Amino acid sequence: MEEKKQKNYDELFSFAEYSPEEAERSGYSDYSYWKAVFQSFLKKKTAVALSVIFLGLVIFSFVALAIGKYDYSSLIADTKLAFIQPNGEYWFGTDNLGRDYWCQVWFAAQTSIKLALIVALGECALGVTIGCIWGYVRSLDRFFTELYNLINNVPMIIYMTLIALLIGQSFLIMAISLIAFNWLTMARNVRNLVMMYRDREYNLASRCLGTSVGRILVKNIFPYLISVIILRLALSIPGTITLESTLSYLGLGLGIDTPSLGVLLRNARSYFLDYPYLLIFPAVIVSVITVTFYLIGNAFSDAADPRNHV
Repeated sequence: MEEKKQKNYDELFSFAEYSPEEAERSGYSDYSYWKAVFQSFLKKKTAVALSVIFLGLVIFSFVALAIGKYDYSSLIADTKLAFIQPNGEYWFGTDNLGRDYWCQVWFAAQTSIKLALIVALGECALGVTIGCIWGYVRSLDRFFTELYNLINNVPMIIYMTLIALLIGQSFLIMAISLIAFNWLTMARNVRNLVMMYRDREYNLASRCLGTSVGRILVKNIFPYLISVIILRLALSIPGTITLESTLSYLGLGLGIDTPSLGVLLRNARSYFLDYPYLLIFPAVIVSVITVTFYLIGNAFSDAADPRNHV
């Protein structure tokens, strides 16, 4: 009986031979963070379609100037051609000075998109840097908190009014001004997350082992910030275009010699009831950029969150 049990045992179980190649293969994972991010993003069909629309709009803004019949730099005012409705000669009509509106709209779109990208990247770099220092270095928390409250409690319109009156209005001044005030939200969000992850066990262990602060921030904490940074970066672009349009509408934005979508909207406010095309074309472009990038940013932020990777 015992021999039969032993025989059944030997048939059911056998020792597996050790193979270094098989062990290495079974322990290998081809997981890639950014590969997982893009795979997750591509599953969101609506966001992908909106990305194509946005990229198509940006590319077409350059193509439109190339295929247009008139060059923006050579436009000459001619009141005899004022307020011509869109036709085969003037595809978007003409403005109150008789200038082709097609090249103005697409040149302005380029200016607004360029401004938004510069401000978004500058705001991201400044906000992330200050936010990491603010959240990690305890002794500087009070200083940055008071600085944040001092700047944030004064309405943006007051800052921009003073800058426009005392310094002037130009593309460079507008970009620097927006970066100087828009970093607050990014820095606050980063600071809150850094404080949350700063004293986790693995970070305490890293400090005990003598790991530098910079390496802890980059290797241990920064991966948890990516989704928030991407979301804020994505929201900054339509936010900047909307703010620039509002400021230009109030006469506080870019100079009159620097065309932007906001400047065109400001110029159209006196004529849009009689000539609605002056308002419709730039307003549609502003709306498309704002809505598409807002939805794309939310979708990409969700995809970039490591907690959503299974």
